[in-house]
Formats: sequence, structure tokens, C-alpha cells
Amino acid sequence: MQAPPKPRAKSAAGPTATSPLPAEEAQAARHSSARAGRASAVLEDYVELIDDLQAETGEARTTDIARRLGVAHPTVIKSIARLKALGLAVSQPYRSIFLTEEGRALAQRVRARHRLVVDLLVAVGVPRTVAEADAEGIEHHVSEATLESFERFLRRD
Repeated sequence: MQAPPKPRAKSAAGPTATSPLPAEEAQAARHSSARAGRASAVLEDYVELIDDLQAETGEARTTDIARRLGVAHPTVIKSIARLKALGLAVSQPYRSIFLTEEGRALAQRVRARHRLVVDLLVAVGVPRTVAEADAEGIEHHVSEATLESFERFLRRD
């Protein structure tokens, strides 16, 4: 039977030629950030959709939100409760959902970020329909530094 391989030295800075793994703390921080990003992405999608529905139809109802996001009605109710707890939305039972000023401001930021990601993807040759779909995932997981780089890239024209 062969002896197990010797552990490699860990680099605090991240992967090296001999060690493909970053330091545990750095890797844990990245994954923690990604998990937090997924949780906030859901709320951002709700805020953006509520704002869009209000602009288009004058109201945002839980049934409309559930259909457009492809989720169950109870899921929407839970998410709206989270938005309300965070001060992003208000609602009454059996009534439409409305965004607070803070919720509307967040919706505007999310929409601007979405447009920027779509514009970048189109600029590098991605077809618009694909860029729109891909931006739905990317937009919630890019840092401000990355977004600023996207803007600088797009202004180079």
C-alpha cells in the first residue's frame, strides 16, 4: 500500500504553481460572499420586478410576481415579508405591494447594473437575447470595482 502524499505548503496569497488551492480563510471569504450575493440577488430581483410592474400596470400583485418569477405564491409572500422587514416595501393583506423610497432607489441601482452588464456583453459580441439572460445571473455577483471597469471599457469607443 502506498503512503498518502505529503501535504503541500499553503500560500496566504492564494494558489501557486504547486498548490491550486487558495488559503482556507480567503476561500471561505469568497464562498461566504457568494452565498450572501445569492440571498441579496433574490431580493433585488423582487424589487426590480415590483418597480417594473408598478410602472407598467400601476400595481404589483403577489400572483403577478409569482408567475413572472416562476415561483410559488408562498415563496413570494415570504420574500415580500423580507422586503418589508428591510424597509424596502409596504403592503396590506390582499392589496398590492409598493416600494418605499429606499426600495425604489435599490430598483434603480439594480436596473442600471443590469443595463451595464448587458451593454458590456453585447460589446464583446454576445447576442442581445443571450446577454439579457446571462445578465440576470451576472449582475448580482459583480463588485463595484468590476462594474467601474465595465464602464471604463465601454467608454473607450
